[in-house]
Amino acid sequence: MTQETTPRTPVRRRWSPWTLHGDGRTIARGEVVRPDERLSWPRTMGIGVQHVVAMFGATFTVPLITGFPPATTLFFSGIGTLLFLLITRGRVPSYLGSSFAFIAPVLAAKAGGDIGPALGGIIVAGALFAAVGAIVQWAGSRWIDTLMPPVVTGAIVAMIGLNLAPTAWDGGGDGGVKAQPLIALVTLAAILITTVAFRGFLGRLSILLGVAVGWAYAAVAGGLPADALDNLRNAAWIGLPDFHAPTFTWHAAVLMAPVVFVLIAENAGHVKAVAAMTGRNLDREMGRAFMGDGVATMLAGAGGGSATTTYAENIGVMAATRVYSTAAYLVAGLSAILLGLSPKFGALIGTVPVGVLGGATTVLYGLIAVLGARIWIDARVDFQNPVNLMTAAVALIVGAADYSVSAGEISFHGIALGSFAAIVIYHGMRAITRLRGEQDPPAAGAPPSATTGSTAG
Repeated sequence: MTQETTPRTPVRRRWSPWTLHGDGRTIARGEVVRPDERLSWPRTMGIGVQHVVAMFGATFTVPLITGFPPATTLFFSGIGTLLFLLITRGRVPSYLGSSFAFIAPVLAAKAGGDIGPALGGIIVAGALFAAVGAIVQWAGSRWIDTLMPPVVTGAIVAMIGLNLAPTAWDGGGDGGVKAQPLIALVTLAAILITTVAFRGFLGRLSILLGVAVGWAYAAVAGGLPADALDNLRNAAWIGLPDFHAPTFTWHAAVLMAPVVFVLIAENAGHVKAVAAMTGRNLDREMGRAFMGDGVATMLAGAGGGSATTTYAENIGVMAATRVYSTAAYLVAGLSAILLGLSPKFGALIGTVPVGVLGGATTVLYGLIAVLGARIWIDARVDFQNPVNLMTAAVALIVGAADYSVSAGEISFHGIALGSFAAIVIYHGMRAITRLRGEQDPPAAGAPPSATTGSTAG
C-alpha cells in the first residue's frame, strides 16, 4: 500500500501577515511577489532600503523648496507609511513621501517665513482627504470608477511621470542631469547594466546599486558638494528632528483645500497602477488608501513635516523589481523613522550629487509614464474612439508642459489642470455624444481587475 501525499502549501506564521514567496530567494519568470507575500527577510530588507533611496530625491526636494526641515519630513514620512499600511491592512503597497502638489499653496500660505499657517492648512487638507476616503469606503469606489475610468487614470499616471521629467533634467533649478551630465550618465548606465547583467536579487536592486556606483564615481571625480561634506563632519549621530506647531487661518485653509482633488486623482491612479501590475482588484481598498494618506498628512502637518502622498517613484521601483510586498514598506517606514532621528544621516543625504539623482530619476519617472500606458493596455482602452483619444491627448500635454492658471493667490499647475482636463473632457464629450442620439461607445475601458491585469517585467 502506498501512502498518499499532498503538496506543501506556504505556511503563514501566526505573528506574520505575509507568506513566503516560493523559496524566498528567487522569482520565476512572469511571477510577482504580491502584497501579502515576502521574500526572505534579508532580501526584503534590501528591497525596503531601495524604496527609501528611491524617494530621497523628491521627499527632500519639497522641504528644501518650501523651507520645511528635511529631517522632520523624513521622520513623518516613515510614520505616515506605517500608518498607511495599518489603515489599509497591509494590502496596498505604497510609500508616503512629500507631495509636490502642496508646494505652491505652502509658499503662498507662509506668513513672513513662518511655516505655522502652512502646517495648519496641510492639516485641513489631510482631514478633507480622510473624509473623502471614509465616504468612498462607505459608499464604494464605483463613483470613482465612473468619474475616472481607465482612460482618465492612465492619462493621470502617465502625465505625472511626464510632468516630473524636467525635474530629472535640471532638478528644479541648477541640478539634475543638466548640472552633472557625466555623473548622471554613469548612474543611468549602472542602473541599466545592473538590471540585465545580474540575476535574482542583485538585479532587483538596480536602482540602489546604480545610485551607489554614481555616488562613488562622483566622489572619485570630485563631484561631491564641498559645503555638504563640511556639514556631514559636524553633524551629530543621534538627535530629534525639529518639530513645529501649526496655526490655523482661513486663508491657508482655502489655499490648501483644492489640493484634495489632485490627491484623489493621484492616489486613485497609483492604486489602479498597482492593481494592474499585481493582477488584483484593489477597489475595495481605495477608501482606506485615501484615509491612510489623509491621516498621515494631518500627522505630518501637526509636527512640522511636509504633506504626504503615495509615491510614484516607489511604484517605479516595484515595476522594476516585481516585488509588491508590503513587508518591504514596513522596512522602508521603520528605516525612514530611524534615519530621521540621525542628523548625521540627513547631512549624508546632502552629499548625494545632483547628477546621481538626475540619472536615477530619469529611469524612475520614465517607468511612471509607461505605467500609465500599461493601464490603458490592461483595460483595453480603444483609442479609435475620439473621446478616449482627445481625453488622453489634451491631458498629457497640459501635464507635461506644466500649464498653470492663477486666480488671486490660488494657483493650479500641470498635474491639477491635467487631471481636471481629463475628467471634464471625457465626460463632456460623452455627454455631447449622447445628446446627439448616438450610442454611448463601450470602448471607454473597463477598470483593471484580476483577470485583465498582468505582471510587470
